[in-house]
Amino acid sequence: MEYFLIAEHTKSPYLARPSFSGHQTFPFRYTWLKKGVDAVTEDPTVFSSENAAMTLGVGKNMVSSIRHWCSVAGLIKADGYQRGRFVPTKFGQTIFDTQKGLDPYLDDPATLWLIHWHIATHINPATTWYWAFNILKGNQFSLPTFKEELSEWALQQRASMRPVSDNTLQRDVNCFIRTYCQSRQTSAVVEDTFDCPLIELNLIAELPDGNGYEFQRGKKETLPIEVVAATIVAFWDVRFPALEALPFSELMHTPSSPGRIFRLDEDTMTTYLERLEKLTEGALQYDETAGLKQVFRHRDLNSMELLEGYYG
Repeated sequence: MEYFLIAEHTKSPYLARPSFSGHQTFPFRYTWLKKGVDAVTEDPTVFSSENAAMTLGVGKNMVSSIRHWCSVAGLIKADGYQRGRFVPTKFGQTIFDTQKGLDPYLDDPATLWLIHWHIATHINPATTWYWAFNILKGNQFSLPTFKEELSEWALQQRASMRPVSDNTLQRDVNCFIRTYCQSRQTSAVVEDTFDCPLIELNLIAELPDGNGYEFQRGKKETLPIEVVAATIVAFWDVRFPALEALPFSELMHTPSSPGRIFRLDEDTMTTYLERLEKLTEGALQYDETAGLKQVFRHRDLNSMELLEGYYG
């Protein structure tokens, strides 16, 4: 089976080479991901070219940011044959191909949910994003506590890791917040005021008193059942491939699970699971027997086919 939503980092969610930089403090913009995929399709060495800024139509300091976000979002990868060369992934081609792509211009929120899923499961180059959605406890947080607990966790995972400077960590945490929360600052530089498309997902909101933030758990109006089903299949295949039945608790609380990544509550997850049998024509079936909630898999599924059914 050709895996569409499963990247190497999802198979081994362990902190090997944590990173708190690479984005150059910029959340990605609406046009950046397609620009990156199109550019490496045309020229695999574009990001090491002296003309990269001109080719991509951005400032020089944003070139490496585009490369970073396209890589973290699972859209491009190093081709493995020559240093500095990148090629589109299957995911990148399927979404952003100008002629045949499912959603090349990010018109559908479903695509943003898929991009968010890739980023939030990418533990090493997007360490803060992974930690926030998979490890951090509780729904509300203040930035000082968020930063302190993140640093402590990273050092616990990698005792040999050199301490991250406070400035580097602060910039990374600020970039994380701006990925999901609308900027309230004005800037003389127009490019700096462009918000990240993931703000549309309404996953994080600033508290009314301005002293912290809160994850928005519960119903997600723009999250289609096909995306939930596709990520369940991907999560199942890499984390529990030998199981024929997956407990409800694993889908809700295990790192890289749809419940954690999409910030669903139990009622919302149950509603999605109850629709799986019809959507998958019996391949996946949700069951509650004697208080035991679980999903049974009666045959293999291809997440790509589920998504093609949604995009039509």
